[in-house]
Amino acid sequence: MDGVTMTLNCDKLIKMALAEDITSEDVSANAVIRTYVKGNVQLICKQSGVICGLGVFARTFELLDPATQTKLYVRDGDGVTAGQLLGEVTGDIRVLLSGERTALNFLQRMSGIATYTRRVSDMLKGSKTKLLDTRKTTPNMRVFEKYAVKVGGGANHRYNLSDGILLKDNHIGAAGSIKKAVAMAREYAPFVRKIEVEVENLDMCREALEAGADIIMLDNMSPAEMTEAVKLIGGRALTECSGNVTAENIDRIIQTGVDYVSSGALTHSAPILDLSLKNLHPVQND
Repeated sequence: MDGVTMTLNCDKLIKMALAEDITSEDVSANAVIRTYVKGNVQLICKQSGVICGLGVFARTFELLDPATQTKLYVRDGDGVTAGQLLGEVTGDIRVLLSGERTALNFLQRMSGIATYTRRVSDMLKGSKTKLLDTRKTTPNMRVFEKYAVKVGGGANHRYNLSDGILLKDNHIGAAGSIKKAVAMAREYAPFVRKIEVEVENLDMCREALEAGADIIMLDNMSPAEMTEAVKLIGGRALTECSGNVTAENIDRIIQTGVDYVSSGALTHSAPILDLSLKNLHPVQND
């Protein structure tokens, strides 16, 4: 994650997470360490997977004390194994203790998403279908979770509601029809915005195609229906499959020929990667 993104978008969110954990003081740390003592702690991997969020991990400690130093032995996107030493953090022991859980929460969550995404994206290798995430992210964690998807080998769908037009069932219902919704969107939106329409059957697919949709999302359709929809569209619009897509069922989608498959499970169902800070000890001052 680049420095500008970190400073403008991430720092405030990391501070909010720290403030959630330290409302007035870390009474446990302050009880056992009354004054500055320089210390060192090791970041240990306890489960094999894909590491992600190392910059956020380090930044968490730096926001508590800019003098904190983090030495990393791996990079985001690297495969890691149980028992591996991933890095070390050196600084005020009180800072190491106070920031430990928040830093690990970010790193474990992001690494879990990257690990799960890598698993799913590997299943798509050799096909034309590309993997996308969704907006089904943890509130205030989107910037971290979508970054983790990219590190894991996926791509990002819309980041937010300003990024593109996606006309779903309720938009269509409000407009009165797919044709009317697309026409209104075409008139209103900047010309650089693509228009995507969610459809649930072949009749809706035909209407979206005739209305001039740029992307047609095949929502909760059977593999047979998706195959027919792709044939019907015939390359006149991009196709996206969505609806309860997981690592367990994605193989049935590959054969349909869709251009993209979006999966909310990448962010809402990925388990964390087990990581730990261990062997905290004082060190001699330089």
